[in-house]
Amino acid sequence: MINNLYVSGLRIDEEIPKDNYISKLPVVANLLKMGELRFDKRVTFFVGENGTGKSTLLEALAVCSGFNAEGGTRNFDFSTAETHSKLCDYLTVIKGIKHPRDGYFLRAESFYNVASNIDELDKIPAAAPKISASYGGKSLHNQSHGESFLTLVEHRFGGNGLYILDEPEAALSPKSQMKLLAEIDRLVGKNSQFIIATHSPVLLAFPNAEIFVLSGDAITLTPYKETVHYTMTKNFLDNPDRMIKYLLEK
Repeated sequence: MINNLYVSGLRIDEEIPKDNYISKLPVVANLLKMGELRFDKRVTFFVGENGTGKSTLLEALAVCSGFNAEGGTRNFDFSTAETHSKLCDYLTVIKGIKHPRDGYFLRAESFYNVASNIDELDKIPAAAPKISASYGGKSLHNQSHGESFLTLVEHRFGGNGLYILDEPEAALSPKSQMKLLAEIDRLVGKNSQFIIATHSPVLLAFPNAEIFVLSGDAITLTPYKETVHYTMTKNFLDNPDRMIKYLLEK
């Protein structure tokens, strides 16, 4: 069967020097061990504990796909600080037969910088409409962090696109996470592909998604209800008093 995704997988082809810190990252060792990480669904999640490398892998994927390391569309080329890893220098993105018409890389931690860059660009006199017109018509800085995230998805994401999101739930309430889930479904219906790093059990519930759990030992395709995110959240909500007692007992 022909894979009709914009990105159908990842692999590392070039040898990484042993004195390069990237070679010591578990996500790199596990990707090398696998040979190739294949995507088969329109929505793919990377999950794992902090430090497992999911954001590093997502960032490298975004840079290799032509996006700015701090986020935005392929047209953004600003740089606030050169802090991204060099994994992108060794990563090969396996592309599908179709090319996306739209795309965006959202990093929760640097979205403020993207919003600032949009404001600066809109100050430059030009015949074309202001960039903010594609983001709901007003500065992202004039909205709450969560509102600006949803505005981005609702107004800027046009469909037929590759959307790479790093912890989009960071500024969203549970209700807004559910709204984001519905927006993802709307855009998937318009031939879009999402690759998302997240801790959110709400987002992970997206139907027919693939979830890759990154650990120190492996990258494992895991059913939703077998993820720690689901089981721990369920255990807590089923009996919060017991869990609080367990957690806070001295």
